[in-house]
Amino acid sequence: MRARSAILAGLASAAVLLIGWHAGNQADSTTGTATAKAAKPPSGAGTPAGTGAPPSGTGSAAGTSSGLAGPAATGAKDGTFDGSQIQTRYGTVQVQAVISGGKIADVVPLQLTDVGSLSGEIDQQAVPMLKSEVLSSQSANVDTVGGATYTSQGYLNSLQAALDAANFKG
Repeated sequence: MRARSAILAGLASAAVLLIGWHAGNQADSTTGTATAKAAKPPSGAGTPAGTGAPPSGTGSAAGTSSGLAGPAATGAKDGTFDGSQIQTRYGTVQVQAVISGGKIADVVPLQLTDVGSLSGEIDQQAVPMLKSEVLSSQSANVDTVGGATYTSQGYLNSLQAALDAANFKG
């Protein structure tokens, strides 16, 4: 048990260092701000988006147009949209996207991997990192979290299904 905790702590530290290093390498030299690198998550594990339970949207298109970033410009509907249930090696992953003002306002995990106690510990580390990257890039096309490949792929595939249901073009 002690060895497992030490390994998890090491993985968490490595992930934080890697994200910090990655963000530092993506800094814009003219403004000093970091830009998110968009990369399509690799496929091959779990069920691809579009399979499993169909996404359902409960949002309405009653947003206001406030310039190019608003719902009229993106075609996105405001509301909450459930992503597909994605089957992974370590259990089912499903998220819900909250769209407000034509932007991704939140990503709520509805179901996370649950096979083995290590899955929950990995999810606790990976999910906040994934959410942060998605909110900053306004897209499901972000890098997977090292050491949490199955969770990352399930999360991002489910999120993409939710964004598709919202007609979100990030």
